Amino acid sequence: MARTTRRIALIYDARSTYDLKVMSGVAAYLQENDHYSVFIEENALKDQRLPDLKSWEGDGIIGNFDDPGIARQVTQARLPVVGFGGGYGWYVEGSIPYFYTNNRAIATLTADHLLDRGFKHFAYCGYAKSPINGWSQERQDAFVSYLRKRATTCAVFDRFPRSNHHWATFQRSLGEWLQELPKPLGVMAANDNRGRQVLEACRAFEIAVPDDVAVVGVDNDELLCRLSSPPLSSVEQGAKALGYAAAALLAQMIEGHHSRRRHYVSDPTGIVTRQSSDVLAIDDPKVSEAMTFIRDHASEGIKVPQVVNAVAISRSGLETRFTSALGYSIHAAIAQTRMERVKRLVSETDLPLKQIASETGFKSVQHMTTLFVRTYGEAPGRYRRTPTL
Repeated sequence: MARTTRRIALIYDARSTYDLKVMSGVAAYLQENDHYSVFIEENALKDQRLPDLKSWEGDGIIGNFDDPGIARQVTQARLPVVGFGGGYGWYVEGSIPYFYTNNRAIATLTADHLLDRGFKHFAYCGYAKSPINGWSQERQDAFVSYLRKRATTCAVFDRFPRSNHHWATFQRSLGEWLQELPKPLGVMAANDNRGRQVLEACRAFEIAVPDDVAVVGVDNDELLCRLSSPPLSSVEQGAKALGYAAAALLAQMIEGHHSRRRHYVSDPTGIVTRQSSDVLAIDDPKVSEAMTFIRDHASEGIKVPQVVNAVAISRSGLETRFTSALGYSIHAAIAQTRMERVKRLVSETDLPLKQIASETGFKSVQHMTTLFVRTYGEAPGRYRRTPTL
C-alpha cells in the first residue's frame, strides 16, 4: 500500500524572527492538510551543518537558503525543495523555487514613512558584510538610492567592532556616530535587533527619541519591539504568508507538479508605527518643545494652558507657530496624541477598555469610545478583533 503520510524537513534559524514567522505560515498550511510528518532542523544556520539528508527517507524540504553552504547541502538530498531567505545570493545560481524578501520595497516603505514625517536627514544602520547577511547590504543600497532620487543624502554606519561580543565598544561607536549627524534624523535599522541597539545607544548618549532621532526596524518582532525603549516601529515583511505559499508549492511538487517559475518575491505589508518614529520632524524649537510636553503628558488630561506654561510663550504666539509648523491647533495636537496612545493600547495589549480609558485620562469608556469611533471609524473592541497583516 502506498504511503499517504508525506515527510517533510524544515530547516531554519530558530534565533531569527523572520524564520519563525515563515515557519508559522508553513505550520498554518500543514494544519489545514494533516497528512504530513515533520522533521525539524532548527539550528542548521548556527551550526553550519545538517544531518545526512541523503539517507533520510523523506519527500520534500523547505529550507533557509541565506547560507550558500546550507543551500548546497539541501540540494544534494535530491528531493523536492523550496528555499526561502533574505533575497540575495545562492538562489540566483540555482534552479530551485525560492521565496524571498523584497528588500527594495522594504527600504522604500521605510524612507516614505520618514519622509512623510518631515525628516530631511537620514541614516542607515546595518551589519558588516558577511556571506550570510547580504539582505542588510541590499536594504542599505535601496534606502540610499531611493533617498538620492528624492534629492537627499543618507549616512551609513560603518564603524563595526572586530567582534560582536564587545557591546560596550559597539555602543560607544554607534552613539558617537549618531551624535555627529544632523538632527532631526530618521534612521532605518537593518532589522529589529539593530533598531533596539540604536535606541539603546541613543539612551546612553542622551539623544531624544523620537524628537532628535526616529528609528524604524524590520521584522516586527513584537516582543523585541515592545521591550525597546521607546517601543520600536518596524516593517512587517509578510513572512507568514510567504511560509504558507512555500508549503503549498512544496506540496504540489511532492505530488509531481513542477513550476517553471523560480523566483517568488514577498512584498512588505506595512509599518507598525510605535513611539520610536511616532513624531513629526519640526524645525520650530518652541513647537518641538511643546510637542514633547504633549507626548509626555497627554494621558494625564492636560489642557492647552498647561502646554503654554511649559514652553513659556504666549498662547496666541504658540497657536500661530503650531498652525504654521503643523497646520493644526494645540488642542488638536493633544487630542491626536491621546487617541494614538489609546489605539496603541487597544491594538498591542489585552488591557480592558476601562483600564485603557483610565490610563489615557478619560473619565469614562463611553467618552473614549465615542472619540475612537470618530477618529478611526470603528469601536475599539471591533478594532482590536480586526486581524492585521
